Amino acid sequence: MVPQQKWRKTAPFPRFPSANRSKFYYDLPAGPFYGFNRPGVETIEPVVWNWWRQGMMGGAKAHYDGIVAFSQTDFTEDLKKITVPVLVMHSEDDQIVPYVAAGPLSAKLLRNGTLKTYKDFPHGMPTTQADTINADLLTFLKA
Repeated sequence: MVPQQKWRKTAPFPRFPSANRSKFYYDLPAGPFYGFNRPGVETIEPVVWNWWRQGMMGGAKAHYDGIVAFSQTDFTEDLKKITVPVLVMHSEDDQIVPYVAAGPLSAKLLRNGTLKTYKDFPHGMPTTQADTINADLLTFLKA
């Protein structure tokens, strides 16, 4: 868990947008979620619009509750109870969940955790970097 005060300072949005959900669900994937706001990274519009579509299909209250749950729940004790091998994949350039406060800590708390760190991948790396992510998952599963 990222402490709420730290998460609020590093998250791309200060609080859930009640005024213009549609704009929020476009701006987040068009910017930090997939790293499309980084220099030299080309926006993949169908990916952005698919994220927007999924966001607009959900209820505002459910989305708000989800953000509260993942940003304010301490999963420390839950992670300590997991005994099966777990691959924690995280990028140092994740603009949504700060790497230092999440990836290494999660892997350390797991009894059998392996941390795979990426340098310049976005939070949405399973979509934008699918070839690399899928290859790393297969390697982990075959080990």
